[in-house]
Amino acid sequence: MTPEDPEEIPLLLRPGGSAPRGRHLFLAAFAASLGSLSFGFALGYSSPAIPSLRRSAAPAPRLDDSTASWFGAVLTLGAAAGGVLGGWLVDRAGRKLSLMLCTAPFVAGFSLITAAKDVWMLLGGRLLTGLACGVSSLVAPVYISEIAYPAIRGLLGAFVQLMVVTGILFAYLAGWVLEWHWLAVLGCGPPTLMLLLMWCMPETPRFLLSQHKLLEARSAMCFLWGSEADWEEPPIGAEYQGFQLTLLRHPGIYKPFIIGISLMAFQQLSGINAIMFYTETIFEEAKFKNSNLASVIVGAIQVLFTGIAALIMDRAGRRLLLILSGFALGWGPIPWLLMSEIFPLHIKGMATGVCVLTNWLMAFLVTKEFSTLMEALRPCGTFWLASGFCICSVLFTWFCVPETKGKTLEQITAHFEGR
Repeated sequence: MTPEDPEEIPLLLRPGGSAPRGRHLFLAAFAASLGSLSFGFALGYSSPAIPSLRRSAAPAPRLDDSTASWFGAVLTLGAAAGGVLGGWLVDRAGRKLSLMLCTAPFVAGFSLITAAKDVWMLLGGRLLTGLACGVSSLVAPVYISEIAYPAIRGLLGAFVQLMVVTGILFAYLAGWVLEWHWLAVLGCGPPTLMLLLMWCMPETPRFLLSQHKLLEARSAMCFLWGSEADWEEPPIGAEYQGFQLTLLRHPGIYKPFIIGISLMAFQQLSGINAIMFYTETIFEEAKFKNSNLASVIVGAIQVLFTGIAALIMDRAGRRLLLILSGFALGWGPIPWLLMSEIFPLHIKGMATGVCVLTNWLMAFLVTKEFSTLMEALRPCGTFWLASGFCICSVLFTWFCVPETKGKTLEQITAHFEGR
């Protein structure tokens, strides 16, 4: 598989010479996506942990209905803060270092949960893991989109969501045999592995070029693509120095802003996180004989169809999957992929931070109020409400979301600018 013709690739990257071998590229994408695996494990953790905590005897903390809802939802508040922090970090510390730094709150959060003697320690641990989730959910898609060439960017972008749902399934499977504290110990594994692997991976060439580090960018591209390259450094003028409110007057800025924020809001208004957080509890209330098994089946279905999405993303395109599919094929992976594709380099950190903040604030609202809606509207009304939002999301995609498959990141920016 080769990148596009050099004449069609703008100033940032002009790969030449031999075709990309891709081995190191996929290794780097895997290393970055371990942050998404950790993110998924943290999301799925509450489903088996809540019943386990309710069964636990003193001196272990126990959860009632109110604290259980906060145990699920407080992660999203931490993740909202992590989105803001990640948006700041990704432009200052870089993509690689930001991913490495988010391992600290992952490990600290799960360690605090493991040692918890009361509910406040549990909530504090969830808040820390949520902070890490917010950073990794922003940085991993950005890192992967910037190291991938257009022909496989959809595949690698969908791989991020595949690792998220794999992490959720991993938590469900492990929760079948482990109690809440050992499950938290297990949660320290993926972020630790990510730290070790990312240590050996390069920074993205686009970020290095934006810092005028031409030699480091050449070295990174040769490592990732396995080919020599001819370079032209992009013009870093006033327009590349960061975000200013006056930029919102330009269609190349406000159009992707509207699309990114709307996609993140619609993703959460589908109600998916409420289902993922409380899968086991939902099946227990539905009188399933084995709620653990039912949760694992749900997780396995998510992994299967997200894997299919990864394989067909670069053929079917983003818009078609958003319009036709269900969650794992479209609305799970594609909003995160589009978020990493549609923003210009000079505002990417701030813009993706706003999108992630929107996603997690909506996730908190949906997750925290899910039980209230179930009581007020009954299950039937609650899920009909989610269905209504899904219909609105399809209409928005039809009229507002452009196709990005096969385009370089610079070509996508040019589309929004009308060039």
